[in-house]
Amino acid sequence: MTLRFLAALACAGLITACSQKAEEKKPAGPPPAQITVTQAKAMPLEVVERTLGTLEAINDPKIAAEVAGRITRIAVRAGEVVKKGQLLAELDPADASQQLRTDQGEIARTEALLAQQERLLVRQRELVQKSFISKNALDDATAQRDALRGQLDAARGKAGISGNNLKKTRVIAPLDGIVEEQIASAGDYVKLGDPLFRLVSNAVLRAHLPFPESAAQRLQRGQPVKLISPLLPGKLINGEVEDIRPTLTETSRTIDVIARVESTPELRGGGSVDAAVVIGQKNQAILVPEQSVVLRPAGKVVYAINDGKAQQRVVETGTKQAGMIEIIKGIQAGETVALDGAGFLTNGAAVNIQERAKPVAAAGSSPAEKPQTPPAEAAK
Repeated sequence: MTLRFLAALACAGLITACSQKAEEKKPAGPPPAQITVTQAKAMPLEVVERTLGTLEAINDPKIAAEVAGRITRIAVRAGEVVKKGQLLAELDPADASQQLRTDQGEIARTEALLAQQERLLVRQRELVQKSFISKNALDDATAQRDALRGQLDAARGKAGISGNNLKKTRVIAPLDGIVEEQIASAGDYVKLGDPLFRLVSNAVLRAHLPFPESAAQRLQRGQPVKLISPLLPGKLINGEVEDIRPTLTETSRTIDVIARVESTPELRGGGSVDAAVVIGQKNQAILVPEQSVVLRPAGKVVYAINDGKAQQRVVETGTKQAGMIEIIKGIQAGETVALDGAGFLTNGAAVNIQERAKPVAAAGSSPAEKPQTPPAEAAK
């Protein structure tokens, strides 16, 4: 009986000791969150109005027939790059050539009659001086001479038109560009004004930027515009507000702002652009990285870091610029805020601040350029 009592007492003591060790190993709370931090900075900030716009080629003419005739040759195809003065198509020149020869013959006939009349006028002046004929006869001859001169001018003008029509049977590119569409084909009979080709030139572009009615009072001619195109990723395109249409677009009820664009060979008419019109500038705007602002049930918040604790601050945000976002209310300049890991924080959470990872030093770099061990890791 005594032995059983002693054995039970020993087992109870062993269980108690194990329970105490388990309680000692049980953590007191969640471990501190591993984060990096940055400081809210006061710096100049451009105030912009953003929208998604469309590029338009200013020079996109339709090339039409300037004389009637049958197309005998098409020299270019859709999508082909052409230079100013390059042949696009040819029309049958037979009618224009015949008309030019007829007009040139009329010029020759009138020149002959005028030369004969000039000789007659010289003789009649001599006869008038000798009083063999009256002065009225000389006046009649002079009038006939002047009439022939007028007929000659008209004949030369008509021949000039015929010569131009003959040249117009060769359809020439009026500018450098790309054949966007071939409308007519060889063998077609075209009348004056019938379209043959559609050219487009991307040398001069402008952007159509739609804005809501509420932005009308903040937009003005001459304001700088910054654009980004998918055709030039990562490159900023500068422009300027050239015109603001006085009426709203019927379909979308938006204001059409037209911006002049610095064109490059890569840009194309009809392409989309992400545009920002600079309407002002703040000299001391408070900015934090966009990843420092997280969404919570209370709204947009930034976690300020004080004494190893995260303090939730509900903020009011403004303009974004180059990965930074303006804090209108809720954070002061110089405050330390959470950066990496901000999305995992809660109000009052303990944090362990680490340095952000630095780029690995290239071969041959000096020891001073190598990333150093974070203080938290060195303490371990």
